Amino acid sequence: MTDLAEAYLAYIERVRRYSPNTVKSYRRDIGMLLDFLGTEEGTFDPSLLTADDIREWIVALSESGLKPSSINRMLSACSSFFKYLLREGIVAGNPFAKVSSLKTPALLPSFIPEGRMAALVGELSAEMEEATDFRSMRDALVVLFLYATGIRLAELIAIDRTDFGPEFRELHVTGKGDRERMVPVVPELRRRLFEYMAAIKRDDICKSGEKALFLTEQGRRISRTEVYRIVRGELTALGVQGKRSPHVLRHTFATHLMNGGADLREIQELLGHGSLNATQVYTHNSIAQLKEVYAGAHPRGNRK
Repeated sequence: MTDLAEAYLAYIERVRRYSPNTVKSYRRDIGMLLDFLGTEEGTFDPSLLTADDIREWIVALSESGLKPSSINRMLSACSSFFKYLLREGIVAGNPFAKVSSLKTPALLPSFIPEGRMAALVGELSAEMEEATDFRSMRDALVVLFLYATGIRLAELIAIDRTDFGPEFRELHVTGKGDRERMVPVVPELRRRLFEYMAAIKRDDICKSGEKALFLTEQGRRISRTEVYRIVRGELTALGVQGKRSPHVLRHTFATHLMNGGADLREIQELLGHGSLNATQVYTHNSIAQLKEVYAGAHPRGNRK
């Protein structure tokens, strides 16, 4: 990685406050461009990069089997790098501005249908009531928590017990870009949180004074990998097909709010989206659901 690239990565980490995962992704994407150019330390001259060079890189990436969405993500990261170089006066222009993104199919967020999710919530609640060990109770609560709040995986991991208001009635979340928001905690989730806290005390889990809400059995803050394992394992055991990730539960939360008549800006606030554009995708899920209902119920619904 060249000095210019390292300076940019330090900028987005320390000044722009990008998440560690985003910085890691940008490092990988910019590194792949530099590898394609055959750049060695100290030999990179960004002013020599042309739009034709970038198009050759796109062809090479496509031939390697990368999806258009992945290539577009890499182009975006490298374009941001060159915007930084332009602001710093290192280059006279951004060659990425002359290159069009690849067309990608419009994909709707995956989510679990409302009827199925209601049954899952009942099963997870029963699982917590019947649990005789801390781990089983925690695993069920992780899935319930993600669905009931719609928070991101990174936000779930970062929650401290001190982030709640009195009696677990609300949760204060710091999301992307250090944007803060308040998420209400529904009564069912509050009840399960009290049970979970009692289990921590009963089993003497938190011996080190760790403030994290979700803990390992050794009393340490839970990891991303562990949350992925929990969600996938719980949803698989409950018979969920397709994608089974923490983000699917976030999509499910937002889609169910939209279908229930929630205002788009209210959903934006609950999700912590910086732009309304990011939230509008859930309107498409609602339209898709309406089409399915129409096709199944209307006497002319199955006609072309």
